[in-house]
Amino acid sequence: MPRPTKGARLGGGPHHEPLLLAGLARELFQYGRITTTEAKARRLRPLAEKLITKAKKGDLHNRRLVRKTITDVSVLHTLFTEIAPRYENRPGGYTRITKIGPRRGDNAPMAVIELVEALTVAQTAVGEAEAATKRAVKEADEAAAVETKADEAEAAEQA
Repeated sequence: MPRPTKGARLGGGPHHEPLLLAGLARELFQYGRITTTEAKARRLRPLAEKLITKAKKGDLHNRRLVRKTITDVSVLHTLFTEIAPRYENRPGGYTRITKIGPRRGDNAPMAVIELVEALTVAQTAVGEAEAATKRAVKEADEAAAVETKADEAEAAEQA
């Protein structure tokens, strides 16, 4: 007699679900973004976030824990050497889910789940330069306004 299951399962029985999520996580870390159903993306997000958090710690124990889920050695190496250092100063929120149109065949709601790119040094430098430019423009406008008021005051005194 089949055992009753608690809650919804993705695509199969309870034994298939962790394998499905592990495969999705592997593809996410390999390609950076994947297109899947909304339900699978919502279930994948916490798993991916926990794996990245463990990879950020980087010790042997956490490497072995991640290896239980991500069995592909090249993806595991990429996760620990490229992806985890990218989020070193970020406390969470490593992934983003964007809803897209429904799938053509069965009208299933689809979504894109992707790794959020951390700001690179060049991007932060550009942001700081833009902020400095805005401050300089604002200060120049204020100086021009003060100068205009001073000119008006002199004209009023002479008249």
